[in-house]
Amino acid sequence: MLHPIESRTIRPVAAAPQPAPSPSHDEDNPWHTGAACCRDEAGLFFAPSKEPTAARLAREEQAKRVCARCPVLLECREHALVQPEPYGVWGGLTAAERRVVLARRRRRDVELREAARVPAARRIAG
Repeated sequence: MLHPIESRTIRPVAAAPQPAPSPSHDEDNPWHTGAACCRDEAGLFFAPSKEPTAARLAREEQAKRVCARCPVLLECREHALVQPEPYGVWGGLTAAERRVVLARRRRRDVELREAARVPAARRIAG
């Protein structure tokens, strides 16, 4: 489950059943081998050069519908956030949406570190 801060960046595309939990993965069975996008055209997930805005938005929504039914949606999203992948739709998020998630994660991490220091400082002073 996503942290509540991260979930705000995701707009539901359509009421789709929740993907089944993915099986465990390792070097012999990488997470992406079970991805729904392996069966779809890659052009759906990456923009052609000079794509008009309306066409890009429609293509991204279509790609997100594929992601919504993917059994490795969360692994894909986390991969794109950790790498980070600068282009395309990964794990149901566009590059712009992933930048927002990463910025929120960084802010949350800073806030958590600062909150952890306050009690430690009080223990030392007390």
